[in-house]
Amino acid sequence: MRSRYTAFVVDDADYLLDTWHPTKRPPELSLDDDLSWRRLDVLATEGGGPFDTTGVVEFEAFYRGPDGRGSLHERSRFVKQGREWLYVDGTALASS
Repeated sequence: MRSRYTAFVVDDADYLLDTWHPTKRPPELSLDDDLSWRRLDVLATEGGGPFDTTGVVEFEAFYRGPDGRGSLHERSRFVKQGREWLYVDGTALASS
Protein backbone atom coordinates (compact mmCIF):
# COMPACT_ATOMS: atom_id res chain seq x y z
CA MET A 1 0.00 0.00 0.00
CA ARG A 2 2.70 2.46 0.93
CA SER A 3 4.64 1.77 -2.27
CA ARG A 4 1.52 2.42 -4.36
CA TYR A 5 0.92 5.68 -2.50
CA THR A 6 4.53 6.67 -3.22
CA ALA A 7 3.95 5.89 -6.90
CA PHE A 8 1.07 8.39 -6.89
CA VAL A 9 3.34 10.96 -5.21
CA VAL A 10 6.07 10.59 -7.86
CA ASP A 11 3.61 10.14 -10.75
CA ASP A 12 4.73 6.58 -11.59
CA ALA A 13 1.77 5.14 -13.52
CA ASP A 14 3.86 2.18 -14.75
CA TYR A 15 4.48 0.98 -11.19
CA LEU A 16 0.79 1.34 -10.34
CA LEU A 17 -0.17 -0.76 -13.36
CA ASP A 18 2.52 -3.36 -12.57
CA THR A 19 1.16 -3.79 -9.03
CA TRP A 20 -2.48 -4.07 -10.13
CA HIS A 21 -3.98 -7.56 -10.33
CA PRO A 22 -4.11 -8.53 -14.03
CA THR A 23 -7.83 -9.39 -13.90
CA LYS A 24 -8.67 -5.87 -12.68
CA ARG A 25 -5.89 -3.78 -14.27
CA PRO A 26 -7.03 -1.03 -16.62
CA PRO A 27 -5.33 -0.96 -20.03
CA GLU A 28 -3.80 2.43 -19.22
CA LEU A 29 -3.69 4.88 -16.35
CA SER A 30 -3.68 8.64 -16.51
CA LEU A 31 -2.70 10.43 -13.29
CA ASP A 32 -3.94 13.90 -12.36
CA ASP A 33 -0.96 16.27 -12.57
CA ASP A 34 -2.94 18.91 -10.67
CA LEU A 35 -2.95 16.85 -7.46
CA SER A 36 -0.08 16.96 -5.01
CA TRP A 37 -0.24 14.03 -2.59
CA ARG A 38 0.76 15.09 0.93
CA ARG A 39 0.21 12.31 3.47
CA LEU A 40 -0.93 8.71 3.87
CA ASP A 41 -2.61 7.45 7.03
CA VAL A 42 -3.10 3.69 7.27
CA LEU A 43 -6.19 3.34 9.45
CA ALA A 44 -6.64 -0.44 9.62
CA THR A 45 -5.35 -3.68 8.13
CA GLU A 46 -6.67 -7.22 7.89
CA GLY A 47 -4.39 -10.06 6.90
CA GLY A 48 -1.46 -9.18 4.71
CA GLY A 49 1.09 -10.93 6.88
CA PRO A 50 3.99 -13.04 5.64
CA PHE A 51 1.88 -16.24 5.55
CA ASP A 52 -1.33 -14.65 4.21
CA THR A 53 -2.46 -14.63 0.59
CA THR A 54 -4.98 -11.81 0.97
CA GLY A 55 -5.05 -8.51 2.77
CA VAL A 56 -7.17 -5.43 3.23
CA VAL A 57 -5.91 -1.92 3.96
CA GLU A 58 -8.10 0.99 4.99
CA PHE A 59 -6.35 4.29 4.41
CA GLU A 60 -6.85 7.98 3.93
CA ALA A 61 -4.55 9.83 1.54
CA PHE A 62 -4.45 13.62 1.64
CA TYR A 63 -3.79 15.87 -1.33
CA ARG A 64 -3.85 19.46 -2.55
CA GLY A 65 -5.29 20.45 -5.87
CA PRO A 66 -6.55 23.52 -7.72
CA ASP A 67 -9.72 23.49 -5.61
CA GLY A 68 -7.88 23.19 -2.30
CA ARG A 69 -7.28 20.30 0.05
CA GLY A 70 -8.97 16.94 -0.07
CA SER A 71 -8.58 13.29 0.75
CA LEU A 72 -9.26 9.83 -0.57
CA HIS A 73 -10.54 7.38 2.05
CA GLU A 74 -10.57 3.82 0.73
CA ARG A 75 -10.69 0.20 1.78
CA SER A 76 -8.39 -1.66 -0.64
CA ARG A 77 -8.13 -5.39 -1.29
CA PHE A 78 -4.83 -7.07 -2.15
CA VAL A 79 -3.78 -10.61 -3.09
CA LYS A 80 -0.34 -12.12 -2.88
CA GLN A 81 0.99 -13.83 -5.99
CA GLY A 82 4.38 -15.37 -5.52
CA ARG A 83 6.26 -12.79 -3.46
CA GLU A 84 4.30 -9.76 -4.70
CA TRP A 85 1.21 -8.07 -3.33
CA LEU A 86 -1.17 -6.92 -6.04
CA TYR A 87 -3.97 -4.38 -5.76
CA VAL A 88 -7.35 -5.93 -6.63
CA ASP A 89 -9.87 -3.15 -6.00
CA GLY A 90 -11.05 -0.62 -3.49
CA THR A 91 -14.21 0.82 -2.02
CA ALA A 92 -14.33 4.57 -1.43
CA LEU A 93 -15.44 5.53 2.05
CA ALA A 94 -16.63 8.83 3.50
CA SER A 95 -13.64 10.96 4.49
CA SER A 96 -13.21 11.78 8.14
